Amino acid sequence: MINKLAVVETDQIGVHVSIGEFSIVRKNVKIGNNVIIHPHVIIEENAIIGDDTEIFPGTYIGKTPKGAGATARPIEFKKEVKIGNNCAVGPNAVIFYDVEIGNNTLIGDGASLREGVIIGNKCLISRYVTVNYNTKIGSNTKIMDLCHITGNCEIGNNVFISVLVSTTNDNIVKERLYEDNRIIGPKIEDDVTIGASASLLPNIKISKGAFVGVGSVVTKDVQENTLVIGVPARVIRKI
Repeated sequence: MINKLAVVETDQIGVHVSIGEFSIVRKNVKIGNNVIIHPHVIIEENAIIGDDTEIFPGTYIGKTPKGAGATARPIEFKKEVKIGNNCAVGPNAVIFYDVEIGNNTLIGDGASLREGVIIGNKCLISRYVTVNYNTKIGSNTKIMDLCHITGNCEIGNNVFISVLVSTTNDNIVKERLYEDNRIIGPKIEDDVTIGASASLLPNIKISKGAFVGVGSVVTKDVQENTLVIGVPARVIRKI
């Protein structure tokens, strides 16, 4: 059912679709079957919404990235968004252009996903998480409330990142310049656990199965199946 107060410019709509009042769906949007779009949602052109997906009020899908002359890096993106089957996108989330989300993934309330972000299947990107540009996140990964995932970051499969974790991608902030070969976020391999309020510094690798303790500041690589804790983080034992 399409509410008479909605603005719908596409005819590529599956069966059993609900679009609530004051939502705007632009041209060339593809909406699968059994999709629920709540009131006050904006979906810009060239977005693809998979079957059985639900989008809650106030969400903006297809935001155009803008540098406004303030960003050091060039803004580059494809004008498309792909959201998989059986996903849920919470109220007031903002999904920029050039984002791809796999199946059975939950995007929490107020989350923000910048251009170049790719998220796998069965992930949880929880409330008010910010995921910056050109970040890849594997499947079965959970990133909890109020985390910041920096640009040019890589996160593997079956990773758990607890609340208030921060990641950074630049150690030399004095220069204020963007360089592709230097501005690199942490690489977090499969099966890693990151405790609450940890801080991960630029261009480090946290290897498969490692565990970073609560409040730790990780300044260098962490080996496989290793527990690190402290400021700066130090090796405690193998796990």
